Amino acid sequence: QVTLVESGGGLVQPGGSLRLSCTASGRFLTMNEVGWYRQVPGKERELVAGISSDGRMRYADSVKGRFTISRDRAKNTVYLTMNSLKPDDTAVYYCKAAIVLISMARVDYWGQGTQVTVSS
Repeated sequence: QVTLVESGGGLVQPGGSLRLSCTASGRFLTMNEVGWYRQVPGKERELVAGISSDGRMRYADSVKGRFTISRDRAKNTVYLTMNSLKPDDTAVYYCKAAIVLISMARVDYWGQGTQVTVSS
């Protein structure tokens, strides 16, 4: 059994910062590609940032220069540091991780989501 847990969401004023965490727990070999996504009601879930198993990062144009994705392999955790937040960043943020299980099977897992609200 593998679970992903996000944390770090909350209410922040425009221009403020938050750091989200996505931690994998359970029995598995490795956590490979990880992506942070966000979704607002009535819209499709969109990729915000991703980090590959070898550390390559990619970002949506809307967050380039403001958001940074990073990982701590020892803690099985991926972070999303969000600076200069705007009201348009308000959404539920989810992480998705490609997990290699003990059986060598590769399975994608989603976290439960964490709400980020940017408002004055």
